[in-house]
Amino acid sequence: MVEAVIFFFVSFVLSSAAVFLVLRLSLKYSWFDHINERKIHSGNIPRLGGIGFATVFILVALFINFFTGDPSLGLRSVPVFIAMILILASGAYDDFRPMSSRYKLAIQIIAALCVIIPDYTFHRLFYFKSGMVSDLNWVRYPLTLLWIVGLTNAINFIDGIDGLAGGLSALAAFTFSVMSFIFSGYSAAALFGLCLTGAICGFLVFNAPFPKAKIFMGDGGSQFLGFTLALLPLIDKQDSVTTLPLFYAAAVLAIPIFDTIAAVWRRIRDRRRIDSPDKSHLHHKLMRMHLNAQEIDVIIFCFQIVLGILVYLSIQARSWLSLGILGTAYLVILIFFTVIHFVHRRTLILLKNQGAVNSAGTDTE
Repeated sequence: MVEAVIFFFVSFVLSSAAVFLVLRLSLKYSWFDHINERKIHSGNIPRLGGIGFATVFILVALFINFFTGDPSLGLRSVPVFIAMILILASGAYDDFRPMSSRYKLAIQIIAALCVIIPDYTFHRLFYFKSGMVSDLNWVRYPLTLLWIVGLTNAINFIDGIDGLAGGLSALAAFTFSVMSFIFSGYSAAALFGLCLTGAICGFLVFNAPFPKAKIFMGDGGSQFLGFTLALLPLIDKQDSVTTLPLFYAAAVLAIPIFDTIAAVWRRIRDRRRIDSPDKSHLHHKLMRMHLNAQEIDVIIFCFQIVLGILVYLSIQARSWLSLGILGTAYLVILIFFTVIHFVHRRTLILLKNQGAVNSAGTDTE
């Protein structure tokens, strides 16, 4: 346990130093975030913070991989590290020269295959002793591919206000780390979760809304976080006892997953491209309800903590009670998104009516 705490603080300190260095270079060479339909900020803000904390995490994770002697890793995990570097590099390139969505998707699929080929995949849906729910067979490959690619984009989508994607990811990574300790004790997977948490916290020193971020993580950082979070429940010992089932892992990340599903549904409904930008994500709706970045972060982080606690309790139960608690976690987030949807719609109606009244008053004058 002492080693785990040391790895956390080493990741935090090195990440803080690396992000500070990137910040200085960005200011010197004017590497600022470009404004587009998805962005809500103004002014020149450096955008490459993800390079700092992601590089630190990869280096620390490599040390853990080759020097802790975990039998579930070793040379078998080399393609996984190549995939992380590929995601980070393509995302950083996109921060300088925006890439076509088809190229980004192709790179994400290649990176996901680098994880799946060494058989880092889901094995179960739930905790049961027989049937597909306990042995996915060949289905685990397309499910894991969808999980990795989907989550890589989900964190990117929710990265809209200061501290949100980073804070949410840090809480999720810590939750996965706790689960790994429950399953496997002092394992590499548990250390990875703690190191990722520490690396993100080092970035949040500069990004958290106090009151304004000094540097953004950029697409390189957000895609790297999504990809790495998708890996955490997959990299433990590859057997049916220690691996985390799909629906438990998805519950931990239900907020960005639900937000992405809602975005895809909106675009299909409106007959727009799935990759077309909009300002109707969860954080956009909360902003239109007159909440600032700090308030939005607090609300979403509280729900993330509740999710983590519910998933932890459901794993500890490991029976039909486990399904009940897990269902409660999904129900909590479903209610949250439903309430936000209807309150946001009512807010838009009020604003529209207020605008009509103001317009009528102007005409009368």
